[in-house]
Amino acid sequence: MTGFLKWFFVFMTEMLKGFSMIFKGLWNGIKHIFNIKNYIQIFKTYSTDFGAVGWILSILAIILVAGVFVLLGLMIVLAIRKYVRFRHSIVSNEDLLEEIADLQRQVLKMTKEKDEIMAMKVAQMGIPTSGALSLAGAEGMVPALGTEGGTEGAVAVVGETGDDGVVQTADRRFSRLMEVDSFYRSYTPPEYNNSITLEELCDTYRNFACSRMHLFYEPKTIRLFIAGMASTKLIILQGISGTGKTSLPYSFGKFLQHDTTIASVQPSWRDRTELFGYFNEFTKNFNETEVLKRIYSSSYNNDINLVLLDEMNIARVEYYFAEMLSILEMPNADEWELDLVPNVWSTDPVNLNRGKLKIPQNVWYIGTANNDDSTYAISDKVYDRAQPINLDAKGVPFDAPDTGPIDLGFDHLDQLFKEAFDKYPISQDTLKKIQQLDLWVIEKLRVAFGNRILKQMGLFVPVYVACGGEELEGVDYVLATKIFRKFESLNLAMLRDELRELVNYMNKSFGKNKMKESIEYLERLQKLF
Repeated sequence: MTGFLKWFFVFMTEMLKGFSMIFKGLWNGIKHIFNIKNYIQIFKTYSTDFGAVGWILSILAIILVAGVFVLLGLMIVLAIRKYVRFRHSIVSNEDLLEEIADLQRQVLKMTKEKDEIMAMKVAQMGIPTSGALSLAGAEGMVPALGTEGGTEGAVAVVGETGDDGVVQTADRRFSRLMEVDSFYRSYTPPEYNNSITLEELCDTYRNFACSRMHLFYEPKTIRLFIAGMASTKLIILQGISGTGKTSLPYSFGKFLQHDTTIASVQPSWRDRTELFGYFNEFTKNFNETEVLKRIYSSSYNNDINLVLLDEMNIARVEYYFAEMLSILEMPNADEWELDLVPNVWSTDPVNLNRGKLKIPQNVWYIGTANNDDSTYAISDKVYDRAQPINLDAKGVPFDAPDTGPIDLGFDHLDQLFKEAFDKYPISQDTLKKIQQLDLWVIEKLRVAFGNRILKQMGLFVPVYVACGGEELEGVDYVLATKIFRKFESLNLAMLRDELRELVNYMNKSFGKNKMKESIEYLERLQKLF
């Protein structure tokens, strides 16, 4: 055995030595070919005997040899590129074949589903199974519902409908909403902070945004935001780019430890399906969006839920948000329902009431808006139902103590709002001045305040005061953003004197420099013409 091992070792050593000699010889040959230094030395040795013709021929020979090497290099590069392309085409063909195989499997699956649907249709029509083939092949025997023999609008039956109108089926069309049902079966709510006041809430959030998010907001901005939440479910943050419009609701969600759901509005949005999803008649699944999921999950919790409509006016708000605008306007919150599907399946999510989704009170919709050539003007219909907040300047950095997030329950926030309504109602003196201002504006400019705006002002101002602001500041802001904003649609070139009179009237009625927001806005309107 020992002799064999010695022989095998010597044998393999000699063989490997031969391979090493091959590679070594190849390497030495390459080094010899590209030994430029040796070529220069040879040229120097023999060039002393060159005549004129010899010099010319030697230069031509060097150029010719260099050209041959360059040509060889190009041929090697082209060969490598050709090989790489060949390999890429093979991989692409393999991917294509795999996609074709997947499509074939999907076709087989859909064919099977079609046969099952056809069988159920045949069973409902009372035709024997043996007649199924002739029924399927007969043109016009199973027309689409609501059509004359076409396939548009066809609705396949997925199960038997009971006396109560519920379709009995094992299929699930709301998979993501059912995930929410599953999650909340074992959900334990957090311990909410039920001792914080509105003023403390504003200060705490401002310090959190500064210390943790490096965002800097003026106290007035936060007071306006919280007061806006008390007056309406739709808030519009508008202003120049880079002032923190998107960051405000985003960071507020982080502050409450429940991230804001962000829906990036697209120019192609034309109806509510972009925001809430739609039922696909072909797949029998409801295409659920994150917004729909957030609204549905809000019915289970006591959190403060924010939905951000980023760049909301890049499409027409009246198109994709029209139904929600109507719902939020209903005085009875029990009627806040969104129709999702026309029928009921036995497997539908728990909190869907006969195909309708109830809109919870603990959800706010916050839109960001820019005013430029790429956006649409927001109509009065939207502005009247919303609370606009102007963010026209970048925040000034300041020092703040390190402040962590909190858990704030909706019930406590709602209670704080109600306490503010009772404790800080608009004073009778201010209400009288607002009514007189309304009469003056109607007489001079033919613009009325409207009951909706006065109601929102009655909710906005008390909360603004509870957050640390002053009553006239809150009234001033509502007048500037919701009343005087309507003047933009008037013929301002013919009303410059009336606007000047209005400024004088407000200084006289409310006090000089008390209504800064409104007066500055009116003066800007005068400068436009």
